[in-house]
Amino acid sequence: MELQKKIARIKTLPLLPMRGLVLFPSQSMHFDVGRRKSVLAVSAAMERDQLIFLTAQKDMTDDEPDSSGIADIGVVARIRQILRLPGDGMRIMAEGLYRARIREYIQTEPYYETTVRECLESRPADPLRREALVRQSREAFGHYMQMNAGASPEVSLHVAAESDLSRLTDYIAANLALPPEDKQRILSTLPVEKRSETLLALLEKENELLAIEKEIEKRVQEQVEKNQKEYYLREQVKAIYTELGDADNPQEEADAYREKVKALSLGGEGEESLLRECDRLYKMPPGSHEAAVIRSYLDVCLALPWHQRTADKLDLARAQKVLDRDHYGLEKIKERILEILAVRVLAPDIRGQVICLAGPPGVGKTSVAKSIASAMGRRYVRVSLGGVRDEADIRGHRKTYIGAMPGRILNAVRQAGVKNPVILLDEIDKMSSDFRGDPASAMLEVLDTEQNSAFRDHYVELPFDLSEVLFITTANNADAIPAPLYDRMDVITLSSYTAEDKRHIAMDHLLPRQLKRHGLNRRQFSMNDETMRDLIAGYTKEAGVRGLERLIARVIRKAAKKIAAGEAKRVLVNAGDLEAYLGPRRYKEEGLLPHDEVGVVNGLAWTSVGGETMPVEVAVLDGTGKIELTGSLGDVMKESARTAISYVRSRAAEWRIDGEFYKKKDIHIHVPEGAVPKDGPSAGVTIATAIFSALTDTPVRRDVAMTGEITLRGRVLPIGGLKEKTMAAYCHGVRTVIIPADNEADLAEIDPLVRRELTFVPARHLDTVLETALLLPPEKPAGSKAPMEPLPAGETTAVPQ
Repeated sequence: MELQKKIARIKTLPLLPMRGLVLFPSQSMHFDVGRRKSVLAVSAAMERDQLIFLTAQKDMTDDEPDSSGIADIGVVARIRQILRLPGDGMRIMAEGLYRARIREYIQTEPYYETTVRECLESRPADPLRREALVRQSREAFGHYMQMNAGASPEVSLHVAAESDLSRLTDYIAANLALPPEDKQRILSTLPVEKRSETLLALLEKENELLAIEKEIEKRVQEQVEKNQKEYYLREQVKAIYTELGDADNPQEEADAYREKVKALSLGGEGEESLLRECDRLYKMPPGSHEAAVIRSYLDVCLALPWHQRTADKLDLARAQKVLDRDHYGLEKIKERILEILAVRVLAPDIRGQVICLAGPPGVGKTSVAKSIASAMGRRYVRVSLGGVRDEADIRGHRKTYIGAMPGRILNAVRQAGVKNPVILLDEIDKMSSDFRGDPASAMLEVLDTEQNSAFRDHYVELPFDLSEVLFITTANNADAIPAPLYDRMDVITLSSYTAEDKRHIAMDHLLPRQLKRHGLNRRQFSMNDETMRDLIAGYTKEAGVRGLERLIARVIRKAAKKIAAGEAKRVLVNAGDLEAYLGPRRYKEEGLLPHDEVGVVNGLAWTSVGGETMPVEVAVLDGTGKIELTGSLGDVMKESARTAISYVRSRAAEWRIDGEFYKKKDIHIHVPEGAVPKDGPSAGVTIATAIFSALTDTPVRRDVAMTGEITLRGRVLPIGGLKEKTMAAYCHGVRTVIIPADNEADLAEIDPLVRRELTFVPARHLDTVLETALLLPPEKPAGSKAPMEPLPAGETTAVPQ
């Protein structure tokens, strides 16, 4: 490289900062001047020798740039022409002369004046390299001109004629649509070779951008032409159908469906699939069966709430008020719902909740789901699953089948009209399977919070988000629910109501509802609390209140007949009037036995409608050692009886029982209500106690009930259904209940009234059971263990109250 042999010129000139413009040497430019300092700088230049220093300001938005905001290298230019504009502005034409660098600022007010020094260029010494850069610049600019339709042909001619690399580089840079920053970078690069290489890099980038723009423009143009062609052809088809007088035009129908699909804004797979169905419908002839199938499919898909949702009402106080208004008790469920709302307040985006309400019939499982929806401000839909045995009921049928339709889940969502309703899946334990599939298996995806965000119904065949749905399932027997399905649900157990609970529910909810349904009011009909208690005790025997409500309706109907016939204006029903309205009492109060008996023990049983007392009777007769088991006992219960007998035989010597009793005596074990099937291991301690009582002729306390499984070593194992069993003991008048020691933790779940009224005796061994239940003589049996102290009434060892 060698420097040009000349002396750099130094001048003091007015400075004009340019916004968004860069002038190159040997180039002319027209531009407007409007800022006060700029106008004064032009005027000062015209008063001298018409020379002015033009340079770019770094920030285009700065109206008053200081020296740090102005580029150091610019162009010394001569003002060739000035045109005054309205106001104080002017339009000038300036011609660039040479590059210069600011040495110092002479003044900044009222305009910028600086001393500038000419920038001498360093040119490449190798003429071959200079020629190669010239050719490459021409070739790259030629490509640019080919892709830029708005470029002037004169520019191409000037580029072809110019052979000086410096002037060629400046000329090309001046005629490129480059950002001001890139143009200033080229202007500030003094070595000609490096400046040319910088220009080539920018020119190559610009050519790539223009190529991409051309490709995009070509695609857009092709799409426009295709759309215009399709529009023209469709209009022709419409005209043909109009001439034929055919009102059923599938093309118009397909276009209408297409607009509706686009309005859904599904995007991705969903929109593409539905638009394909619209295209198929467009090609179908009128009256085609396949067209009817496509119409039905599109109607179902368009009716689904893909984006609609309701806003949750997250006021905890209001939710508590709604739940208390609609239901008495059910504290655990109310607490769970309030927890859901509280979490939503803190984490609004949380998804995936599946609650299972398990309990006997009539305790309010279905109605509480409505209250949950009301408390949350959501829409409510009920889906009955009782008797469902076909997987297609859940997931739908393939739309290729005649009469195909979506499954019950998506139908429920469509019925709700929003994607976040409360859906009650009623009687989920009543589903069954056959050769058509297992609906419980199909429910796995529906109730799996990790998978149901993309649930695919066989009919719709598009992923639908169920993660915002609050699923509530109900079951009478949670054990009948398949284990994988049970694992996906938060199970809340509802126990049977006490008589006092039923009275509250009847007086506060059932009676007002039936009065309103039968057109009566409180002034025309009344029933006091004592009458309601007699009605519950004498005419109902159920875990819930469904039968009780029917009886109340029956009484109100008879009262309504009297009022309508003019026999009375107001009906007051007392306890003594119940037989006149409902007939003789159906159930006598189940009290305790009149006295303590030998071989009769109060057991406790769990049923699907709640708990019951289950007396076990044992008779020891002379015979040959036969064992008779009656009362519709199941296999497990029979095994418990044999286990109890074997244990008694193993302890016969200690208990002073004839060691040959199993050879000389027949033992008959009977559980009353023989028409009712009974099974389970929890009667083991009851049977063993009854056998011991019968063999030793020792009476059993009539106010004691018990439950627990027994082993061959006399250990008492834990059982289930303790809450329902203790409720039955309380209703029967029992005062002491013997439970397995391992069930002590379950006492916390028992109704507070029952805990307060009953005394619980936890037992780990049968000796504790015998010493608590039997009226033993003063001397203890040989080898017996020290009894475990019973818990006083209202206490449950270390279990917190």
